[in-house]
Amino acid sequence: MGIAADFVLIVIAGLVGGLLARLLRLPLLVGYVAAGVVIGPYTAGPTVVQIHDIELLAEIGVALLLFSLGLEISLRDLRPVRKIALIGGPIQILLMTGLGALAGIKLLGLPVNDSIWLGAMISLSSTMVVLKTLSAAGLTSTLASRVMIGLLVVQDLAVIPMLIILPQLADMSGVLLRLARVAGIAVVVLAAIVGLGRWLLPMLLRGVLALESRELFLVAVVAAGVGVGYAAHAAGLSFALGAFVAGIVLSESEFSHQALSDIVPLRDIFGLLFFVTVGMLFDPRFVWEHAGQVTLLTLLIIVGKALILGLLARVFGYRNMAPWIVGLGLAQIGEFSFVLARGGLNVGLLSSTAYSLGLTCTILTMALSPLVSSAAIPLGQLWDRRRALYSES
Repeated sequence: MGIAADFVLIVIAGLVGGLLARLLRLPLLVGYVAAGVVIGPYTAGPTVVQIHDIELLAEIGVALLLFSLGLEISLRDLRPVRKIALIGGPIQILLMTGLGALAGIKLLGLPVNDSIWLGAMISLSSTMVVLKTLSAAGLTSTLASRVMIGLLVVQDLAVIPMLIILPQLADMSGVLLRLARVAGIAVVVLAAIVGLGRWLLPMLLRGVLALESRELFLVAVVAAGVGVGYAAHAAGLSFALGAFVAGIVLSESEFSHQALSDIVPLRDIFGLLFFVTVGMLFDPRFVWEHAGQVTLLTLLIIVGKALILGLLARVFGYRNMAPWIVGLGLAQIGEFSFVLARGGLNVGLLSSTAYSLGLTCTILTMALSPLVSSAAIPLGQLWDRRRALYSES
């Protein structure tokens, strides 16, 4: 049956993994990733055959997931945190990119280009993992969650200049002219998406609603997400990023709540597909052969991001538990790192070793993220008690 049999295997494995995760009181995504490891090509037992086709399907799934996540983000709600998002976000990206590049050169012995790409990859956090974790805990409307979402939006949009700048490392001659040209194209495309989207998408959905068909409305919503994503891809940007921007644009319309409620079941199925596919990319043999590097880089990512983001939250005036929640909540690598990694591999600026290292750490930090973020409040309370005892003495 080809891809159909693979899809059945993925869904059943994801169901079993999700049930086990629920019984163990772990987040569902941990079970999905574990299921992907079991049915992946690097472990014994039942294995997905059409891996390339499943990866392509997962890319569509990522686009739909980010489109739905964009629908959940209200730019109006993010206005109170725009200062830390617009100023602190770029600072965090630069600091984490520099820290990752330095670690790649000094600690891991990687070439300069590999280290820069790796640093860019680990500077991004996972919008999907964070929002899914916040949603499961019912914390999407708290101040700390808004800070996290604001930072995530800036990180996701930062992928655009990264995809423009990083490939230019291959040839530094005439780099400024090429950067200006590509940046101009990106600005025009995004401006067109936002400008036309605010006018065209609501008009399209209003017309479909007039037909009084909920099924057609769902089809129109999905078509809007993947259509804008494909337009962005055709212009040289990321397919998933285009869908994400389309979701943010549509979130400001009167159709956002209905569109989101209709697309949630589809989002959850594709979420399962994405996380199982992520687990399939995990190679236990690579981890065994590079255990030291993987452990060192994973710890560096979690601790480095937690410290940088927590301190930034503190600097921008957030107190109590907020710095702990923000720092540990964003201490993972994001899905757009896959986009950067494949881009670096395609232009020959990222070696297969660095690619596998970044991929492995992405999977590990994603899987560990719910557990790490759950430690934020206990650690924050412990810190407050220790500080209170120290001040009394």
